[in-house]
Order: sequence, then C-alpha cells, then structure tokens
Amino acid sequence: MTQRPPRPVRVLASALAAGALLTTAACSDGDDSGAGSADTTRISSSPLAQESPSALTAAGAKAALVTEADLEGDWDQVKNAAGWQDSLLVGKVDVADFLTAKTNAADCQKLLDALYDDDLLGKPSGASALTGFQEGESRLLYQVAAYDKNTLDSSFSWLKSLPDKCDQFTATDSSAGKRTVQVVEAPLPKEGDARQGLQVTVQGTSGGTPTTLTLDVAAVRVGADAITVTNGGLGGADHDSTETAVKLGTARLQDVQAGRTPSGDPSEIE
Repeated sequence: MTQRPPRPVRVLASALAAGALLTTAACSDGDDSGAGSADTTRISSSPLAQESPSALTAAGAKAALVTEADLEGDWDQVKNAAGWQDSLLVGKVDVADFLTAKTNAADCQKLLDALYDDDLLGKPSGASALTGFQEGESRLLYQVAAYDKNTLDSSFSWLKSLPDKCDQFTATDSSAGKRTVQVVEAPLPKEGDARQGLQVTVQGTSGGTPTTLTLDVAAVRVGADAITVTNGGLGGADHDSTETAVKLGTARLQDVQAGRTPSGDPSEIE
C-alpha cells in the first residue's frame, strides 16, 4: 500500500521553567471552584501566570496535556505519538455513494485526511502540544492548541454535521481495495464551551485479513483553545478513557488559562 510522505515530526514545547508558587491572595474572594485539585488554589509565578489567559503559550500547552496518571487503565505514555499514522485511514472517498449530495463527499474526505494528519480542527494559529499513550493495540492521541476563534467555530460546525453527511460511505485505497466507513455521534461529558464526539469505524483488510479500525474522536473548545482526543485501534475503543481524558484535560486547560499550575505536570517527552 502506498503511504503518504511522513509529516514533519512535531516538537513538543520545552518543559516549564521552575517557578515559585505563591499562596492565593485574599482578593481572589476564595472562589477557585471548577476543575482541578487542591493544587489549583496556588498561583504560579511561572510563564503560565505571566501571560494573558487568552494567549496560550508553549509552556501552557505543554502543562495542559493529560498525563499517564490521569488516565484510567494501563495506558503507557509513548515518545513517538507525533509519527502515528494509520494506513487504514488512507483512501479516496467514492463520490458515487453520494447520489444527491456530492458535496458531502468532500467533507468525508476531509475527515479521513484530518484523522490521518492529526489536524481535526485545522492548523493551530498559536501554541500547541501533543502526547500519546498506548494500551495493548489501542492508542490514545491527545492534543492541546490555540486557534483562530472563527476558524474554531467553523470546525466545530463541520464536526457536528458529519454524522449526517458521512453516516456511511466507501473509500478506495491505492490497491483498489474497498473500505466501508461509518460515522456516528458519540456522547461526551458536558465540559468546556462546546464539544463534539464521534465514533468512526473503518472496515477493510490488513495483510489480506479482514479488519476493523474503531476510533473515538472528541473535541472540546475552551475559549479560543481546544483539546482533541483520538482513541482506539483494531480491538475497539475504550470510551471510558475518552471521557476521562476529556474531563481531566478540560480542567487542566482551564487551570492554565486562569494562570494556575495544573497538578501533576506532564512527564518529559523528547
């Protein structure tokens, strides 16, 4: 099977500079409700607290990533997540499937390409960070990034339309092999300002053996920043892990936006 040229490997933001933690002043009215642990009552003098909450920094994006300790199960953090590409997602959408709405074929093609390229919400306009975890044959890719607000709104509208536009279609690989793709809406915790969950299944062959790739896809907007989660594999998708990543990841991003240091900084990934 012909593979696409590899993408440039993304470099995660450097580790946060150490900074002294100051106790929250009384003028905060003692209101630190929302996500996070007791550590979220502290204000950091690191770059996280020195930037406007509306401007996600490289250090902030790195700090907002979920950690191995955040996820349930036996997920192990990996160092090569930026190079993950599943060949089952490579294919040309069969426009003949869209007899009365051929423009929908372009949206379905965009979905396959975005899942393969890990840019579900488009290219970030600012800082971004990425990490990945593996449990058996399943992989969980987690990203945090800053986007242009109007572009982000358009991306969420597009995602919401996909269960109707791309409920089932056929994609053809470079060897003329046929793959059946199904897209359904998936529930997500009510986190952030907007959210959209999908489950994408791709039925085809791998090495001449029938196989099915199942992916949970989740996106959550928090202001002009967003998190995205892609979780699954040939053995299915663990939706509980997707929900956990969404809940704890949104809380971490909100902490960063408010100038707080999330508890449990991500481990180093070269």
